[in-house]
Amino acid sequence: MLRDLTEERKMEKKTETKWDSTEVKELHETLQSVPDVPVEEASNNVVEEAMDEIKSQELNLEGQQKISPDSIKDSKTEASGSIAVRKPAKVIFALDETELESKLEQPWKKNLFERMEARAQAMQQKIIDKENLKKELEKKAEKKLPRDNLAKEWFNTESMTLNNRVYLLDKLLPTLIPGIENMLTQVEKKKVLTEVDTPSKFDPINYLGEYLMRNNPYYIKDPGMSGYQRVMKEVTEDLKIYVPDTICNRVSRMKENVKQNRKQRESIGKIKVKVANTRKQALQEQFDEWILDPKGMIPVSVIQNALHEFFQNPDFKLESHCKQLDITDSTEARLNKMEFIEYISSHIKDLKSEMFEELLKHLCHSADEFREVIKADMQRQMFTELFLHCDHGKVGFLDRQRTLALLESFYDHSSQMLRSLLRNPRQWPFIEFEEMNLSELWGDMDNQKHIYEGFDKVLLEMNTLLSAKHSSKTQSKLLESPDQPKLNEQRISTLPANLPEEQRGVIAEQGPQRISTEEEEQGKKPTAEQELYIESVIQPGTQTESTLEQGSSRELIIEQETHRVPSTERGQHKGSIVGQGPHRVSVSEQRPSRESTAEQGLHRGSIAEQGSHRESIAEQGQCKGLVAEQGSHRMSTAEQESLRESIIEEPYQKSEPRPYGEIISEEQEDIGSTSQSRKDSMLRSTKSGEPIPSEYIEVPLKEKRSCEQIHEEQIFLSSELQEEVPTSSRKDHFSETTKKEVQKDKSCEPKSQNIEGKSWSGEFFSCNWKKKYVKFEDEEQANLIYGNSRFTDLHSIIRNIQSFKEVKGRTAFNGVSFNLLQFVQLLETFVGEDAPLSISETLTSFFKGGYVETEQEKMNALEKFRQNALQVRRRLLLDAIFQKWDSDGSGFLDLKEVDELLYMYNEGMEKESMKKAKLHIQFPKPYPGHEVRLSSKQFQNYIELIVSELGGNEDQVLESVVEFLMNALERSHIENLRNCARRKWLHKIQHAAETSGVSLEPVYSETFKALTQDAEAHGNKKISAHISLLEENVLLPEKGNVLLRNVACTLDDAPFVLNKVLYRDMKGISFTVVDEGKPIHVPQVQYHGNIFFWNHSRNKNDYNGSFLALPLQDAYTRIFGVLAVDTLRDPHEINIFLPHEIRFYQGVANVFSTAYHYVHSREHILHIVITGIGWLYDVTSSITSITTYFVEPSPAQDSDYVLRNMMITGQLGLTEIHKNPPTIDRKSCILRDFLFKCTDSSEVVLASACGETHIVVPLRERTGEALGVLDFNIGRNRMLLYQEYKDLQKMMKVVQMACYEILGEFSGEREKKYILEIENVREVQRAGILFFRIMLLELQESIQLLNPMEFMSLLLYDITPLAKPNSQDSKSTELEANMELVPDILKAVILFFHPELEFSSDLGSWDKCKFYVNKYLVDNICAFDPTAKHVEVNVQLIDGYIRGHSRTEVWKFGNVVIEHLYHWIHICSALTKITRKLNSAIIPPLPSKTDSYMYAKMPGEGLQEK
Repeated sequence: MLRDLTEERKMEKKTETKWDSTEVKELHETLQSVPDVPVEEASNNVVEEAMDEIKSQELNLEGQQKISPDSIKDSKTEASGSIAVRKPAKVIFALDETELESKLEQPWKKNLFERMEARAQAMQQKIIDKENLKKELEKKAEKKLPRDNLAKEWFNTESMTLNNRVYLLDKLLPTLIPGIENMLTQVEKKKVLTEVDTPSKFDPINYLGEYLMRNNPYYIKDPGMSGYQRVMKEVTEDLKIYVPDTICNRVSRMKENVKQNRKQRESIGKIKVKVANTRKQALQEQFDEWILDPKGMIPVSVIQNALHEFFQNPDFKLESHCKQLDITDSTEARLNKMEFIEYISSHIKDLKSEMFEELLKHLCHSADEFREVIKADMQRQMFTELFLHCDHGKVGFLDRQRTLALLESFYDHSSQMLRSLLRNPRQWPFIEFEEMNLSELWGDMDNQKHIYEGFDKVLLEMNTLLSAKHSSKTQSKLLESPDQPKLNEQRISTLPANLPEEQRGVIAEQGPQRISTEEEEQGKKPTAEQELYIESVIQPGTQTESTLEQGSSRELIIEQETHRVPSTERGQHKGSIVGQGPHRVSVSEQRPSRESTAEQGLHRGSIAEQGSHRESIAEQGQCKGLVAEQGSHRMSTAEQESLRESIIEEPYQKSEPRPYGEIISEEQEDIGSTSQSRKDSMLRSTKSGEPIPSEYIEVPLKEKRSCEQIHEEQIFLSSELQEEVPTSSRKDHFSETTKKEVQKDKSCEPKSQNIEGKSWSGEFFSCNWKKKYVKFEDEEQANLIYGNSRFTDLHSIIRNIQSFKEVKGRTAFNGVSFNLLQFVQLLETFVGEDAPLSISETLTSFFKGGYVETEQEKMNALEKFRQNALQVRRRLLLDAIFQKWDSDGSGFLDLKEVDELLYMYNEGMEKESMKKAKLHIQFPKPYPGHEVRLSSKQFQNYIELIVSELGGNEDQVLESVVEFLMNALERSHIENLRNCARRKWLHKIQHAAETSGVSLEPVYSETFKALTQDAEAHGNKKISAHISLLEENVLLPEKGNVLLRNVACTLDDAPFVLNKVLYRDMKGISFTVVDEGKPIHVPQVQYHGNIFFWNHSRNKNDYNGSFLALPLQDAYTRIFGVLAVDTLRDPHEINIFLPHEIRFYQGVANVFSTAYHYVHSREHILHIVITGIGWLYDVTSSITSITTYFVEPSPAQDSDYVLRNMMITGQLGLTEIHKNPPTIDRKSCILRDFLFKCTDSSEVVLASACGETHIVVPLRERTGEALGVLDFNIGRNRMLLYQEYKDLQKMMKVVQMACYEILGEFSGEREKKYILEIENVREVQRAGILFFRIMLLELQESIQLLNPMEFMSLLLYDITPLAKPNSQDSKSTELEANMELVPDILKAVILFFHPELEFSSDLGSWDKCKFYVNKYLVDNICAFDPTAKHVEVNVQLIDGYIRGHSRTEVWKFGNVVIEHLYHWIHICSALTKITRKLNSAIIPPLPSKTDSYMYAKMPGEGLQEK
């Protein structure tokens, strides 16, 4: 054995020696490749030295490896017999290969490489030194021999002789020219030319030949060069460059390209550096726009939000940049100016200049929004302290009715000016739909009950007056203007679709109401971002008007006040126009003007200028500066848009001074804002009892007035709104500089770091106020239970219950009390965004003095708080004991088993009391086999009822019962571990449903994953599973009324099982499970005989396994499918399902059923919302878009929930349903958190973002928590008209009622109601009808409450046509439409009950139609079912009668009966159309996990996939 080891070692040495010698030879070859160096000798020496060194090292190694006889003897003594003992090899795990190779590398090899590397470096240095010496010698030679530039004459790039010239210069002339020179020298020396007659032996030709032979360049290595030759050589090299297809030519071109690229890179680098420096300078200036903390820093999360919103803009196509943003959820990290610049620069390196300018504008807007966020945060902190002050008992809630009463009192005692800012607390959303009477919701047409008082009336008056004023001014200007044809061509009149019809007529007749400038070079149409929006508040004795003065010879452009603009535009022209009088004039600088679309409604604005950043300024004789974009001025006329931005007070009646107006007018204003004289004037206007006329007073343009006179007359003109200068960024200033003729430009000055005189402390109150102040009772009670040693065994279960809590952070609306979130949100909604902080301070002071509770009310509140806490504690304890009892996760307990254990409580002394308690509870229906199962909720109710029958304190008795059950239920450690794992798997199924985006695919995946994981972990089996759902058999009814379709299965069985259908006449036990409603277990399928095998390719000998079929039941215990599990793929012979596995599979079926119906409930809610949106878009026109969000659990551990954007409806009413809906989280919405405010409080939120107003309405669960939100974007309108506002309320009430009904039906809390015949169709189709059914019932009930005399009054309406007017003006057209409205509406109603009149002449006679309006008409209307089979009406004819009458016309008519009948006709017509198109009109908008999307428009049209 030792001999074998020695031979092996020698062989290893030979192979190593051979490999090392080959390496040395390779090094020798590489050294030979070095040019111009005598490598052979050096390399040979190196090789010899290396070989010698190798031999010596090998000899040393052999000497070390020799085995002495003593060692051999020792090794033999270790061996016993013929067995040799070898030491085990050292095994190294997780060792890097490079590290292993380095350890195995031998030392001699390392020394050899080091010496060879040193030798090669030395040789390379010799070559470098030789080249340097050669260059130095050439430089010395150049100094000794001067250059002869005559050789440059050879340089000629003519292509014809280029090749020959290069050849001669390279091969012949360098030797020939010196030879000729020497020959001529000899000729001159021998005087051959001077002595022509004397014969000479000198032959020049021979001499030249001898010279050429002696100086052959192939034999003379260094002949030396003259100055002429040196220049000739240079010329030769230069000419070689121009010879095509040569090495020099290619090399020269490559060098030229490299040179050009280098120059280009250098220039690009310089430009990049310059651009980067310019951008950094712009960002440095932009940093001053932000409001900073006391250390001069800004939260990094705010900047991340601003960048995220910019990158998310679909117009910019920068979505890829969002992946680089990791938004932090904390505001602790801050950025100073330099860090701000570097952080933004790192994310915008590849942005173009145009995009960077857009980014600067966006950052300016974001800075203004951040200022608003800080203001709202201050306000929220103020209201939070108010809540804590009013919550005397620290119970966590305040009385809702008392809070609303105080708001109404504050609103009633406020001044008229202040009330224009506040929102009416007697209207929705302050009061709930359940608190409204039907007559108030459907028949209240009093515009004064708007959330903003007098909104519609003010709008209509201003539209009429400004239209007439502008029309007269435009006509006079056109008569004076010499460029009238050109001006007319430039004017394009456009009216928005969302403008009410009565306003469209006025605007169409009076002409354009707004003119703005456009650059002549661009010729682009105005965009929403380029529009200049003007807010105006008209007070006595003034008028606000803009005129176009192109014909004026002189215009005074004096900047009275300036606004902050983005840093990219600070060097541009900022102009302002002086109007000598109350008129506002803007100059176009001889650029063509254009009309912009007049927008409907009042734009966001305010007239409470006491310290608010959204102030309007007082000016009479001076006008504000207009900031021009790209060096051009923007012109504006008196426009309808200004009305949207203003609140114009109606003629005031004399009234007593308002005490709260005095307090509010004493507010502090921001530094550098409105002067004290202005505040005094506002105070006087608030206290004065003089009536203020709302009409205009004409003032000459040349009349000049001082600022003091302006203040005394209380004229308020708000600042212009444009994209470069956002609303919240501008503050109007009146100071002493306004009196100067030349004013100082303040646009470049940094903004004030104060908000209405208050500095920001640097803390975000809103980020952690929920953790600090809002306490969730379940968490509090769970912590108390953790500290109780009586329930130690339940602690882990309760922790799992709390961790499995899906959506956290939401509060439920109960209609009785407000918690902190709801109270703060209510006050924010009441105050609004335009009101200054002083109003909030005044409201806070008022509440502190007005919110008083009696001792009895305090005691009642404490008792209510205690009962709520105890109820939560009970639920946690009973949930925990239920899960401990149900160790297999089946989801139910056997009542018999529960009773047997409970009867042992207190040694059986309470058995009779428990039997008595069972008489008062209704148990669920027994399952097949007479087994009564209790779910978790039923178990809780049963235990609570038993505790109520037992004597003593209920809470103590309950805890005693729970402690008894906990100790009586003995579970092993393995059972506890198995229970914990199964609970986790079951939770994932429900979690998949709640985070699926209304898709069943994740639910199927998690269900099969739970089955397979449990089979592998707890059963040691390999299973297959599939889910079959019941469907109506339409194609083959002879095979049965229903069929089972396999909708999902495990992956291996997909080719054989998926989408296959099982009929009743086929083999199988699935229909037996459906009929009997209990699981069926087949231990050995090969012996059963009634098992249907989907895989027909399987050998019959392989049919070895068990099969388990479980029914899928809904909340009403109705079977809707089958869950089948088998072990046919398991290799074990014995693979039957154990009882604990069957119970767990029953729990999986139960959880899957809950998840399945959860997804379908959301699907039905989406369908209801689409139907409601379709109805709303038919009756309103001012809504820009509607976005629907659902609440889902957040994937992050430290977050509460996210919002999933399910669908969005555009202005045309077309709904885009996202098939892979995106989500938004709270940390990315710091600047726009109104969606999360709505979800947190479950209250309506009115907010603005980017100049657009949003009405965010929650969709509530039956518990009061928000399951989703609807975001109504009404554009730049301040609010909807009252008619549209009421229609929005109707739509939301019906949608919410439909949601309650759907959720109640799916949870089993209420029975399904089938009122209309069409509701007997399939479930998904019924969801599309539910909205119209509920609205129809609401209308019928409201019509039944009407006075019958109101119907009879319609018969007295005279429709005799008047004499045809000479001119068709708007008033005559309106009168004619009103004359036809009543008969058309009544004829449409009559046709529903008497369709035979379609072919009768009675329908054309109004007198004959009156006979059909009788006492039976109301009864028929209230009992009519438009979906009944016997109803056959001509829907096209009915639509023809109402198509010519708009919703606005009906509202303006002002008759309650016509209002009701108009909606009734629309609903009945829609239901009739749906009935006739049942199969195509109602298709569920169920998303799936794909990248596509679909469109839907309800009713009447199906979904169109794209």
